[in-house]
Amino acid sequence: MAHPKRQHSKSRQGKRRSHHKIGEPTLAECENCGALHRYHHICKECGFYRGRQVLDVNK
Repeated sequence: MAHPKRQHSKSRQGKRRSHHKIGEPTLAECENCGALHRYHHICKECGFYRGRQVLDVNK
């Protein structure tokens, strides 16, 4: 098993982790109402997913 010979500094650890971030979610435009929603998710404004109503949203 490989073991580190010396301890990595906190700055070196931070440099390595600088790319470990969560990216912004990709948004799509709803075909029914035009609102933005996440891909593969129900539109929160109208309750439609892929052209059919899945959730009853009372306005």
